[in-house]
Amino acid sequence: MLTATDGRGHTVNRPTKPAVGTMLANLRRGNAYLVLERQDEGREGDWYIQVWFRGNNTYWLEYRDGVATEHYQTRTVSQEKVLQALLGWMLDKPDWRKGFMWNNIGHMFAPAPDSEDEPTA
Repeated sequence: MLTATDGRGHTVNRPTKPAVGTMLANLRRGNAYLVLERQDEGREGDWYIQVWFRGNNTYWLEYRDGVATEHYQTRTVSQEKVLQALLGWMLDKPDWRKGFMWNNIGHMFAPAPDSEDEPTA
């Protein structure tokens, strides 16, 4: 099932294209992010795309494909490009990532490796 949640905690189950467009257009201070999350029983891990509207009128767009190592980020000033990415991801369109330079930021979310050099208690 697909859910959309905004920065105020408003959640929409099975969001429509117009609902996602309205939620994106309403991003501002105090309601600065929108998350679309896919939760399927047969699919393990975290599957989502999220956008954070920054005070300098830029959008930080991120998505995760199941695991922390597959977490990517990009930035844009185009609300229309963000909307197309959100809708493309939501509808499983194969080319929704086009038009952006994606950076893998998975290392920021990976658990710290266990160090064998540290003494144990």
